Amino acid sequence: MLLSKAKSEALLLKIRNGDIMSSNDKLNLIFQLSLPSILAQVTNVMMFFIDQAMVGRLGAQAAASIGLVESTTWLFGGIAGAVSMGFSVQVAHFIGANDFEKARQVVRHGIITAFCMSLLIMLIAAIVSQPLPYWLRGGADIAPDASRYFLIFAMAAPFFQMNNLASSMLKCEGNMRIPSLLSVVVCVLDVVFNFLLIFPSRSISLFGIDIFIPGAGLGVTGAAIGTGLAYVVVSLTQSWMAFFRSKILSVRINRERFVFVGSYLKNAFNIGAPMALQMFLMSSAQVISTAIVAPLGNFAIAANTFAITAESLCYMPGYGIGDAATTLIGQSMGAGRSDLCRSFARMTVWSGMIIMAVMGVIMYFFAHDMMAIMTPVSEIQQLGAQSLRIEAFAEPMYAASIVTYSVCVGAGDTLRPALINLSSMWFVRLTLAYLLAKDYGLPGVWTAMAIELTFRGTLFLIRLYRGKWMKKIV
Repeated sequence: MLLSKAKSEALLLKIRNGDIMSSNDKLNLIFQLSLPSILAQVTNVMMFFIDQAMVGRLGAQAAASIGLVESTTWLFGGIAGAVSMGFSVQVAHFIGANDFEKARQVVRHGIITAFCMSLLIMLIAAIVSQPLPYWLRGGADIAPDASRYFLIFAMAAPFFQMNNLASSMLKCEGNMRIPSLLSVVVCVLDVVFNFLLIFPSRSISLFGIDIFIPGAGLGVTGAAIGTGLAYVVVSLTQSWMAFFRSKILSVRINRERFVFVGSYLKNAFNIGAPMALQMFLMSSAQVISTAIVAPLGNFAIAANTFAITAESLCYMPGYGIGDAATTLIGQSMGAGRSDLCRSFARMTVWSGMIIMAVMGVIMYFFAHDMMAIMTPVSEIQQLGAQSLRIEAFAEPMYAASIVTYSVCVGAGDTLRPALINLSSMWFVRLTLAYLLAKDYGLPGVWTAMAIELTFRGTLFLIRLYRGKWMKKIV
């Protein structure tokens, strides 16, 4: 089979047992772990295309109301991801060392901590939902819908968090298939729920036959409810698979009384805190970037939102390879194999750069078609396509930053990479975006983005080849 669970497990066992791995073995394992995640990420984006297209059919105002708060949802989602990685990286290290009992102990700590954090995230997000659109300099015409959308997102925060934790644990175990499959399922459910909730009841003609389609006609509110319901279903499923069905991670295997171990929490904090701070400040920078775009008008807000969605089709393969890199580096670290750490790091980074370079070429030539899928408004299509063509040139270096960061996370090295991301985002992108937006509008903002991503990728390649991210094993 092209993707074989037995094959990937056998190759991962070579890491843990200290066996020699050929270049072919390494490439095969990278492929086996990356491809399911890449396919899921790409499918996720394609489904989100459809999701955005549904909202886009409601007009520029509806699209702008979601686009206004989208970067803030990333902020809270990023913090949830940092909490998950603080524990899942430890799980990868213990699995690499063949210490499955401690891996399961860390899983228990992660479940309790992540759930408590999700309640805090939910409370904060609910409190800020009402004034948030005005803080982001959104107009009174889109603020009510934006507030409702974000409030509904806040209510689903515990399900987002537990889905994130379960997915992260399975990936660090080496199981990319379940998270990838469920990533596709959540997108399909999102589209189905949105189809029923966004639009009113209507009849459609299919092969000359009129078919009645029920609908709630809730507009932007329906889009938020649809996404929330999709995550509720998938979160429960993924948590069951990770915490009760996994042969390595199941909490039912350890029967002894649960006791908090301070070192697990300390390690989770040391790994996750820099990531959480980075996610908070990076997403805050995205919020400020949105505030820079907002005065350019609803067309610019909508074009920016749709262009970000379209671009994600290009960088999702980088994140898929990054997932594999985190698992491979984490288990190699746990097994004490510096040779594999270095080799896997370089091979995954260059693989990501090559794939995203190809995706950048595709994005450049099909930019207008990608925008046309999501909106019928010609002004939005033109602005978005122009932005995408600017960004296409930065895709290879963006891949370098994505995958190298994932390598560092797998090694438990999160502070310096976080500082690289933050300094690049705040001092290069935002400064340039503020200066260029005045004279060049939205294309100026995306030019600043392309310059910053190239600069950031260069810094990460320097860190990769200096090897200081391996200090814990060396």
